[in-house]
Amino acid sequence: MITVSEAASLGESQAHFKALKPWWDVLMDYLLIIMLMTSFFSATLLITMDKVVCMPKSKLAENMSNDFSKAGMATKPTLTSPKDIGHLTNLDYQQYMYVSVVCYHRVMPWQSKYFPYLALINTLLLLVSSNFWFKYPKTSSKVEHFLSILAKCFESPWTTKALEETSDQPPPEHSRQKSSSSRSMDYSPRTPLIHEMPLSFIPVSVSAILDKKEGEQAKALFEKIRHFRSHAEDSDVVYRVYVGQTVFKVVKVAIILGYSLSLVGSFSFHHPCRPGIQNLMGYSVFTCTHNLAFILEKLLVTYIILVSIYAFLSAYALFWLLTNTLKVYSFEKNSEGAGFSDIPDVKNDFAFMLHMVDLYDTLYSRRFSVFLSAVSEGRLRELALNSEWPAEKLRQMINKDANGRYELQLSMIPVIPKDVYELSEIEVLKLELISSAKFVGAVSQLKSLFELHISHCSVKMDPEAFSFIKERLKVLHVRFTDMEELPSWMYALKNLSQLHLSGNLNCSNNRSIRLQSLRGLSGLKSLSLTSNLPHFPSAVLDVAGQLSDLSIQNGDTELGTLSQLKRMNQLLQLKLCHCKISKIPGAVFGLTNLQCIDLTYNHLQYVDELGTLQRLRSLSILRLSHNAISHLPPSIEFLRNLEELSISNNKLENLPLSLFNLVRLRHLDVSYNHLRLIPPAVGHLTRLEKLTISSNQISLLPRELFRCSRLRSLHVSSNKLTRLPPEIGQLHLLTSLDLIGNNLTELPEEIANCVQLKKGRIDVEEHVLRTLSPEIRKKYL
Repeated sequence: MITVSEAASLGESQAHFKALKPWWDVLMDYLLIIMLMTSFFSATLLITMDKVVCMPKSKLAENMSNDFSKAGMATKPTLTSPKDIGHLTNLDYQQYMYVSVVCYHRVMPWQSKYFPYLALINTLLLLVSSNFWFKYPKTSSKVEHFLSILAKCFESPWTTKALEETSDQPPPEHSRQKSSSSRSMDYSPRTPLIHEMPLSFIPVSVSAILDKKEGEQAKALFEKIRHFRSHAEDSDVVYRVYVGQTVFKVVKVAIILGYSLSLVGSFSFHHPCRPGIQNLMGYSVFTCTHNLAFILEKLLVTYIILVSIYAFLSAYALFWLLTNTLKVYSFEKNSEGAGFSDIPDVKNDFAFMLHMVDLYDTLYSRRFSVFLSAVSEGRLRELALNSEWPAEKLRQMINKDANGRYELQLSMIPVIPKDVYELSEIEVLKLELISSAKFVGAVSQLKSLFELHISHCSVKMDPEAFSFIKERLKVLHVRFTDMEELPSWMYALKNLSQLHLSGNLNCSNNRSIRLQSLRGLSGLKSLSLTSNLPHFPSAVLDVAGQLSDLSIQNGDTELGTLSQLKRMNQLLQLKLCHCKISKIPGAVFGLTNLQCIDLTYNHLQYVDELGTLQRLRSLSILRLSHNAISHLPPSIEFLRNLEELSISNNKLENLPLSLFNLVRLRHLDVSYNHLRLIPPAVGHLTRLEKLTISSNQISLLPRELFRCSRLRSLHVSSNKLTRLPPEIGQLHLLTSLDLIGNNLTELPEEIANCVQLKKGRIDVEEHVLRTLSPEIRKKYL
């Protein structure tokens, strides 16, 4: 017996899965109940009322009576009965029962005896197969998890809030109607997703609508859905099991209909019987009647009709499964007007279960879409972030950079906190790895902002914010990896003076990312590109005539077509690093306004054309470090206005004497070469302020070096010096001295005359420093 509580729990279990039961499954469940009752009723009748009544049809001859007597059977005289009372027999009740049992098993067809039981078994098989995917372990776990998440999404306060914000409701800043998830509301399928009753409006804040606890629950639900999605999209076992059970039902009902239709008309009320026991009964032929034949015939017809309807529904379900793309689900049709159009298509089991839910009610998938939308997730994170990042906390993060400017850096947070706009003192704003960064009109409160750094995040802005940024922004740094991280609004910043771009702009490797025309940047003066360009982008050439500073860090990719440089006639500074340049570009010699040339980290070997640079009368800085230069030509003396020469990390073995005719040099760096000596002519560089000759093979510093009385920084580390001349005391302006890595055993006492050399500014082994007198040693230790 099934108890009431067990029956109630069975009903609750079925109700739990109702969201995944399409209309044909619901109808088939009801049909199975009727089929089960019909077959159970038929089987009950067979158990309780299935009887066969048999009567003898003819009597044996009288001469057979003697045989009965000889057989020991008592004979009774034959009585002549009146015609109106029928034919009398010589059988008693037990004999009738015996004959009925024998004839039942011999002449009754199988359908009259077993069809109700067979129908009951087939109905139970169909009942099991209809809900197999809810019970099979590999599918039930996914189904249970999916329905649990679906219910939480439907009831979550965040779902209601997100849908309210995307409908035609007042914005959060204005008065808003209070809503409660426990309040019942009347709505119909034709009404919007959430149709609020026309109650009185109560001014409430956003935080009152979604408190901290509800926000944490929503964030946890987002994470749960993300993990479930990755799990459900890995396989299509739910889809395959459902298709399998549908195919099984179609095949099963086809078999049932096949044999059931053949049984129509086979149930008979009269059955002639020859039991072969005439020696015992005295009769050879009996006429038997089956009292359930008529009702079994009617129940068979009823069962066939129910199975036919079930077969039609099963065939329709299989047709629907095979003619629709159920392994992919798109939210476009359900997100129209909802404001969540950024949801990517889902696939496999996740998609199939969403299709099944749509057959139940599309409202479920619409509310589910809120938790699959990056926009919605960004709004939730923004709401939580605003409470976690108040203005006081943000103000504590403001620092001063090397130039004394107020700088705020925000990294790896979902959105820009709204309280950032209250920090009017910010001059430099750095945004890094912010998934949903967006500037709103409130950015106009940042009156001091003029420099913006964007690193690997897509920054959007509304029209009001763009109007402010376009007028105020002077410096923009962008680091990107894909097209979305390269802001489209960048090309319309008419007052931008410096643009720094870092990312892959090689068209052969990354055709999806390319620079648009920079003509809109009418105020651009400085352009820096850190990329792997095979040639100058056409976008750069659009502003060639207005640039004063061009810097290209090319990631050891050969930069061709350098002849385009001649179009940049206003260029003051040119930096071409990691470009695999093997000789100084000829186009450079025509840029008469150049003040700085930086060709570090290239493949320069011979620079005999250095004398040609004398045409550049404004050239004051020349950087040729990290190349393969083996010697400097004597013509270098023609660069009379040169103030800085950096030629470190090359292969120089000596320095030409003509180099020391550059009397305006203030900074000379020849470190990391193969130099063995510094010519005494170095004393001609009377304006020299910084000399770096580290990591060479120099064993002695010429005394003439110390005539460079303006020298402030002297770096001679990692050489072969054995002593330091006492003339070092003549460098009264020396503030930095690096002697470490030499063979020094002592320091001259005259070093004390370097009055600007303070503690911590002399770098030498401690045992060498201890050779000084205690008074002097105390000054540096």
